Amino acid sequence: MQWIRDYKPNPVRTQAYRTALIITLAGNILLAVGKGLATYITGSIALYADAANSVADVVYSVALVIALNVVLQPPDLSHPQGHARFEPLVGLVVSLMMGIAGYEALRSSINRFISGGTRIEPGLPTLVLLLSAAIKTGMFLAVMKLAKKAESPSLRVSAKDNLSDVLTSLAAFLGILGSNFLHPTLDPVAGLLVSVWIFKAAFDAGRENLSYLTGAGADEALRQKIIETANHVDGAHRVHHMMSEYVGPQLVIDMHINLPGDAPLEEVHDISDRIIAALEDLPEVDRAYVHVEPYEE
Repeated sequence: MQWIRDYKPNPVRTQAYRTALIITLAGNILLAVGKGLATYITGSIALYADAANSVADVVYSVALVIALNVVLQPPDLSHPQGHARFEPLVGLVVSLMMGIAGYEALRSSINRFISGGTRIEPGLPTLVLLLSAAIKTGMFLAVMKLAKKAESPSLRVSAKDNLSDVLTSLAAFLGILGSNFLHPTLDPVAGLLVSVWIFKAAFDAGRENLSYLTGAGADEALRQKIIETANHVDGAHRVHHMMSEYVGPQLVIDMHINLPGDAPLEEVHDISDRIIAALEDLPEVDRAYVHVEPYEE
């Protein structure tokens, strides 16, 4: 008896994961250290909020490295369908870390605003923030490209977090300039804006990954794509029932098709196998099961 389904490692997906992890971990460590030192020197609360976000990024980067190594493991007796469910769990951890960073940014910004703010001299903090925005832009483009190649929700979350970091760094940059040229409270106001953006990004990422963990199905457009893919396979069949469920970042398809009741067994088996192959070739689908029934009068 075969206990574990056939495992076909995808070298392109594996390499995409590893490259994205190296980019994410190295970039976040560099930015966390740089922003932390600049915050210590300048005392900017907007920069502090951005630095807190970068520290959270480092924590989730480490979690990402550990968990995605589990995701890439082949099926075994404990997880005969593979380890894909761990990936959206990583996405939820990322969302949690982003939420914690948002809370710290919000708390510090409110406290500094109540105290009246501080005028921050531009120079080092603005240079650090502009460099951070440039680095994060490059990280967003690189990781999003790899996320699409790997069809990975956790890498998509990581890429979106990089994009939100670009906007938070620019908000902090404007806050520091405003505190020097307009009013000292603009520095903590920028910190407040940074925290709000972090909370929004965390909520969106959490909602997406929670749907993967709770067995959400494909949207209507993807359902139609799956049905059309099956119907385009040669043979006298018709799809009359299809269910889908996310198991991790990809779908499991349960499909019923009609075939003539007098069709030879070999033909029925061949059509069923070709439909399964066509469905599993879709990047959104992990595996498919096809049940054959005779046409109803």
